[in-house]
Amino acid sequence: MSNRILLVEDDPINVKFIQTVLVKKGGYEVVVSEEVEEILRLAHEGDLAAIIMDVSLSRSSYEGHKVDGIFITQMLKKDETTRQIPVLLATAHAMFGDREKYLKLTGAEGYIAKPIHDPATLIEAVKSIVGT
Repeated sequence: MSNRILLVEDDPINVKFIQTVLVKKGGYEVVVSEEVEEILRLAHEGDLAAIIMDVSLSRSSYEGHKVDGIFITQMLKKDETTRQIPVLLATAHAMFGDREKYLKLTGAEGYIAKPIHDPATLIEAVKSIVGT
């Protein structure tokens, strides 16, 4: 079983924190990207334990259009090859009811509110979708 996690995040501070926690405390290998083509390629390679997807990406585009984590997750979940990869949505726009709305909208397996300050909460969220 792979211990590789794809982190789709555009904030360098969040990237550093999440990556450090997952590597040091979770024992995961972390690949970071916000480039849609690269995200799809990595997902198709089939060597990912999970994807942590920022809901509101500011710099990602696909076929000339600006896209967010919701769109990318929907693409991954519609594809036979990538649909089984568990996705943990991460968002700073956590309002009451958002968790259910985003999970239903995307088919993602999990949801975590940002900012994430507690390493244990992050590890727990990842483990809950990876199933280890």
